[in-house]
Amino acid sequence: MKFSINHRTTFSYSQPVSISHHVLHLTPRALPYQFCERSGVIIDPAPSVRSESLDYFGNPVTHLTVQVPHPKLEVHANAQVDVTTPVLPELDQSPAWEEVRRQVEEAEDFERRDAYQFTFDSPYILGNEETFELGKECFPPGRPFLSGVMELTTRIFQDFTYEGGVTDVSTPIKEILKTRKGVCQDFAHLQIACLRSLGLPARYVSGYLLTHPPEGKEKLVGSDASHAWLSTWCPGIGWVDFDPTNNLIPRGEHITLAWGRDYGDVSPINGFMIGGGEHTLAVAVDVAPLDGN
Repeated sequence: MKFSINHRTTFSYSQPVSISHHVLHLTPRALPYQFCERSGVIIDPAPSVRSESLDYFGNPVTHLTVQVPHPKLEVHANAQVDVTTPVLPELDQSPAWEEVRRQVEEAEDFERRDAYQFTFDSPYILGNEETFELGKECFPPGRPFLSGVMELTTRIFQDFTYEGGVTDVSTPIKEILKTRKGVCQDFAHLQIACLRSLGLPARYVSGYLLTHPPEGKEKLVGSDASHAWLSTWCPGIGWVDFDPTNNLIPRGEHITLAWGRDYGDVSPINGFMIGGGEHTLAVAVDVAPLDGN
């Protein structure tokens, strides 16, 4: 399925910003099941310095510096992406989770070493006894690894309530476990913490998800949003994505932007500025299919 993506972000400042530096993760990755036919990022005011590169994880990154005073900064990212449905693995046919942990710990080749780096705590994902116990419940001895990951995905979906405005990017895992509320990035962080507590690899994935309006109603312009899920590595299969917010394995309606250890590695817009006073943020995202499916 082909998608058109428009992501507009507007920062409005109470006082002019004299200079600002930003790092953008707004260009979709090229993947075996995802082809980015075109993409672009328009910044107003136009940056004095701009460069494109890949970060440590291979994500496309835009670096920019705006050197003229500005009371407002607008970032408009657009892309056209072709996503095919990945072949779903047989969850019960995957290796036992203990074998996955062993192979990652031994890290005999690049693929396993790459996975091993995602078994450790990171700035936004700190495991604890509760994440260990929650994960352990889904992984009795000898259980097929991906089957256990799917059960953990389902448990988070069933036991936690999606509610915006009660958390932010700095909300710790222990607070999510206490309130049982959050949004997609919280649930992704939580599941990653559970897996890493058991020595299992898991990375944070940012992107978009095609949403469907209620039956009989039109989809509102700008009503979509960025989305987050996770991916875990399994020997003989590779990386497999799981979405605890929706209790599923992504199948053609998730568009991947970037991945890293946690949200901090792949924040859509990050940076700092001089001046500006207080500011407000407005975000509008549209994800639309182009082939009528």
